[in-house]
Amino acid sequence: MKKNEVSILGAGLIGSLLSIYLKKRGMDVHVYEKRADNRAGAYKEEGRSINMALSDRGWRALEKAGLREKVLPLTIPMYGRQVHNEHGATTFIPYGKEGQAIYSISRGRFNQLLMNEAEIEGVNIHFESKIEDVDLRTNELHIRDKEGQQEKVGSEVILGADGAYSSLRTAMLKQVRFNYKQEYISHGYKELSIPPTEKGEFAMDPNALHIWPRGSFMLIALPNPDKSFTCTLFLPFEGERVSFENIRDEHDVEGVFQTYFDDAYQKMPNLVSEYFNNPTASLINIECYPWMINKSLLIGDASHAMVPFYGQGMNSGFEDCLILDNLIEKLGANAWELVFAKFQKSRKPNTDAICRLAMENFEEMKADVADPKFLIRKRIEARLHELYPNDWIPLYTMVTFSTMSYSEAYTIGKLQQNIMDGVMSNPLITQNWDKLDYADIIDRLDKAKAV
Repeated sequence: MKKNEVSILGAGLIGSLLSIYLKKRGMDVHVYEKRADNRAGAYKEEGRSINMALSDRGWRALEKAGLREKVLPLTIPMYGRQVHNEHGATTFIPYGKEGQAIYSISRGRFNQLLMNEAEIEGVNIHFESKIEDVDLRTNELHIRDKEGQQEKVGSEVILGADGAYSSLRTAMLKQVRFNYKQEYISHGYKELSIPPTEKGEFAMDPNALHIWPRGSFMLIALPNPDKSFTCTLFLPFEGERVSFENIRDEHDVEGVFQTYFDDAYQKMPNLVSEYFNNPTASLINIECYPWMINKSLLIGDASHAMVPFYGQGMNSGFEDCLILDNLIEKLGANAWELVFAKFQKSRKPNTDAICRLAMENFEEMKADVADPKFLIRKRIEARLHELYPNDWIPLYTMVTFSTMSYSEAYTIGKLQQNIMDGVMSNPLITQNWDKLDYADIIDRLDKAKAV
């Protein structure tokens, strides 16, 4: 039986980046991936992967690994939300100050780049290697290869970066005092697309995240370098008038899109075929603890899978890699159990906070952004940030454009929300928002923080 120094389960975005970090520290790193190597031949989208939105936390992790300049050409900056109403009119809501953006990137192409870079560093990636069990007493992996042969591989360290349905977490579930909670939300999603125009141009503004909020459901679209848009339709699985169970045929698909997303429908020649050929996927939130047992550790979605509505799933996973590497740098590569213990203790409150924010932001995206008062609220917060940049930082800015911990951002965000709820309760706010006593609002926030 061979023995690895470090075994990483999963060659997705988090596993691949983590392998690069550890290989740069001179470790013998092996990655086990149940899927086949999808880099050979023509690249094909899976039809179920939401486009990713890279923000500051993700960029910081890539920068430390020396990958920023290689990733940048795959991205398109999005400076705000372009909200489409039912009549086709749009409203642009900036994400932050002028020049601040999140970056659209295809999950598949990004993953291919990271796997290539891992192999260039000397990481061994074993494709079509299914983890059937993990023996946590001996740190042995029970692996079935593509020929169906079973193999046992020992490892000093096992890192589970194998996503929401992690094999390592399944093994940990059998241990005493392991807490685990999973929650599927009532909505699922289906990937669609808007191709380039006949002239080969973007069909809409490429520097925005497009959103069609419709109360209990929504459509979003993110730009791609080939001038297409990856669209994601979020609908309830069942029960609602507009739900996946109530869309049964071509007539139903076209009826829903013509009624609720007509400006998008006019740009989607492949809508019907994509709708019925692409799978409908579910959305899950996962919490568990502890993340470690001896020299095994869960990381990324394996320990804190979240719904995608704050755009922080990948970014928080990359931040996991950065923080873990910082701890190894500080405490040494031989102090694995101490590193893991400090990692989970410091990281767990922050991932709990961003998971909660992602769930809460779902309501904002599918309903609140369509409310005219929402735009006024955002303008007031932007003005506060402009006048008092160190005293009032909007929640989205704290999460997306800063290094502040998620838990601190969550706490401050709740204080700001309570104050803004009071401000917005003024019946004349839409007429008088620019005449507010902004210094008084800051004073109220300072008092709330002092309590």
